[in-house]
Amino acid sequence: MTEQGQVMQELSGNILTAQGWVRGSINFADKIRAIQGEVSDPNANADCYILPGFIDLHVHGAGGKDTMEGGEAIKVISRMHARHGTTSMLATTMTAPMSDLEMALQALSTVCGQRQSGAARVLGVHLEGPYINPGKLGAQPDFAHAGSLEQVKKLNAIAPIKLITLAPEVEGNLAIVSQLTALGMRVQLGHTLGTYEDGVAAMENGATSFTHLYNAMSRLDHRAPGMVGAALAHATYAEIIPDLLHVHAGAIKTALRAIPKLYCVTDSTSASGMPDGEYMLGRQVVHKCLGGVRLADGTLAGSTLTMDQALRNLVKIGLELDDASKRVSTYAADFLGLSDRGRLQADAYADLVVLDRELNLIAVYIEGEKIELKDA
Repeated sequence: MTEQGQVMQELSGNILTAQGWVRGSINFADKIRAIQGEVSDPNANADCYILPGFIDLHVHGAGGKDTMEGGEAIKVISRMHARHGTTSMLATTMTAPMSDLEMALQALSTVCGQRQSGAARVLGVHLEGPYINPGKLGAQPDFAHAGSLEQVKKLNAIAPIKLITLAPEVEGNLAIVSQLTALGMRVQLGHTLGTYEDGVAAMENGATSFTHLYNAMSRLDHRAPGMVGAALAHATYAEIIPDLLHVHAGAIKTALRAIPKLYCVTDSTSASGMPDGEYMLGRQVVHKCLGGVRLADGTLAGSTLTMDQALRNLVKIGLELDDASKRVSTYAADFLGLSDRGRLQADAYADLVVLDRELNLIAVYIEGEKIELKDA
């Protein structure tokens, strides 16, 4: 037992530490106490893999529930994703009227910063809109408008906003980027028709990432590089959806060569973990069929991806497991400035996943709590 009465636990296997692979044991309660073993090539044995828990910064829903529903929806969502290895997440909103956003954040305020048993830790909110370009809505409802610092402050007073997606070319948006970053929020560029120059200007003002790279943004052309070009030329961080439906494997590899800390998100919807059928994404009806989620007109509308599958997909297209792990965990933590998550080292939270040799989940621990996987 620890001084706080927490039970000490121990796991053994191929442990991906912050310094590399170690074959040995990891001791933990709510936080990691020690990692012991020898540097080893995990391909030289048949032991399980122990990796940092997954961190997903773009989650709209799961289990038939959507973040915008308010109420108890976030508890269902965070529990479902925990069963697939997500140990921390940002609850992501949709473009919507202010009243809808206030209702959604009011529900989120009860879970942000509080540990819910059996569920992924909700670190805060990703406000995806409404400060986006109405000409590049994707699956967002048509409630887009120019950014408002006053609105953001009002929402942030309800629940902590960690990340905001906006379109820098919308009049007035560029001016608030530096103000948002001064408040400690991360700004991503997305749902945008902006030019390469718009993207560069936004980054010079403090924007640091791009929302679901390639999707819902102006494309790369050799004479008009667009927002994709700005990301590939200048970004250290960007999120990408590796379900191999939103983005071709070749385009993922292109981004991997250009963006050092490209990290993965699910952009998951209420259809995640559910059978084919109709579901809600904010105010929009979406249709799940054959693994995809679309609006009635065929537009992709989020995904049914889970982070354990994202890891497997990265390895499938050629990434080494240690590299893939960083892109579903460490780099997202780095982006948010979190040094105690997304890595296995002493004094970091005991957020970890155990996988077999085929990268199927064996166990998930969130701040030392073992998560029941029976419904995964």
